[in-house]
Amino acid sequence: MWLELQIFGFRALWSPYFLAFVLILGLAYYLITGPYRHRFGGDEKPTGKQQIYFYMALFLLYAIKGAPIDLLSHIMLTAHMIQMAIYYLIFPIFIIKGIPAWIWKKIVNIPIIKPALKLLTKPLISLLLFNSLFSLYHIPAVFDFSKSSPIAHTTISLVILVAAFIVWWPLMTPLKEFDTMKPLLKLGYIVANGVLITPACVLIIFAPDPLFAAYSQDGAWIQAMALCVPTDVLTGISGSISGPELFSPMSTVEDQQLGGIIMKIMQEIVYGILLGRVFFKWFNRESRSIDPLPSTPISEN
Repeated sequence: MWLELQIFGFRALWSPYFLAFVLILGLAYYLITGPYRHRFGGDEKPTGKQQIYFYMALFLLYAIKGAPIDLLSHIMLTAHMIQMAIYYLIFPIFIIKGIPAWIWKKIVNIPIIKPALKLLTKPLISLLLFNSLFSLYHIPAVFDFSKSSPIAHTTISLVILVAAFIVWWPLMTPLKEFDTMKPLLKLGYIVANGVLITPACVLIIFAPDPLFAAYSQDGAWIQAMALCVPTDVLTGISGSISGPELFSPMSTVEDQQLGGIIMKIMQEIVYGILLGRVFFKWFNRESRSIDPLPSTPISEN
């Protein structure tokens, strides 16, 4: 498959402009949290763990939006689902964990953001917001529309990404004023997330026919490829390629089913890790709160 993908050229495969954007983000993080943090009102440098989280988030961002997986996401639904799982379920968590609390305080305390965040991060609202948007996105008509132009694709992707940050904020927030859910409620919150995202995966897994024109119709597929392949390159090769099946070892339906399965599995892994994290943190806290047994026996009268 790799040799076939070379036909789309270096820019489509490796997105050098997006790489430059990611590197600038990394440099900005280093400068703002390091040498110039006092100019921005920061006292403490980020911990080693926070830096790992942030730079890993940037690595994942480039891997799914700049490296060849982005091109493959317009050819195979399997690659698209891997991209979505990392972009919406892992990337926001790493960013929230990687940015120091003093920066989050400055962002959150912006007058417009704070009241909106307090409203949208209420458990029921945040759950319904993210999972509804994610499910609506994978309705065939909406999905194909998102692939029809760069503006539609970017806008829809960013709106869902914001919703992903909102849904993870109550669980991962470094700010105590937003960490209001009890551990038991957090466990239920994670389980509810898993339940609400399931219908979209089931629809894709058990559909007997191709759902998305962007992966099954030549015209729609070429239009979707224009999102990541330069126009001059796509014009030059459009006559020699018939469709996504040329680059995939699977049929469209098989690719669709595998994509749904991968999304569900990755979702279960992420949510399982979060469940374990919340449970053991809660368990350890309860263990420490139990009064220890007396170290010396009580004397009898």
